[in-house]
Amino acid sequence: MFGIGMPELLVIAVIALLVVGPKKLPDIAKALGKGLSEFRKVTEDATDTIKETLKTDEIKKDMNDLKDSLLADTEEKNARSRPPAPSTMIPPRRPTPNPRPDLHRSPCTVSHEKRHY
Repeated sequence: MFGIGMPELLVIAVIALLVVGPKKLPDIAKALGKGLSEFRKVTEDATDTIKETLKTDEIKKDMNDLKDSLLADTEEKNARSRPPAPSTMIPPRRPTPNPRPDLHRSPCTVSHEKRHY
């Protein structure tokens, strides 16, 4: 766990036995075991919370990227469907004046007018 092997654990156990005594050693070992298990639970909860937060942040980032790409696609489609800007448009043609206006009159209009020959 911390780079401690079996020989190191035996040395630590012997020193604890000498310092604490054989009567209190089992009680101290129980308390130490409970403390370590509680520490593991807390660290696992903390790592789970951090992982969930990172996943949530990744999902938010993915959603923002997706939204940006959809908006860019929509803007691109709108730009293609819009008419060109007025500065690039060709001006409409002006109608040319008719040299003989009587050719385009309807027969009804012509029959009601007085003709001067």
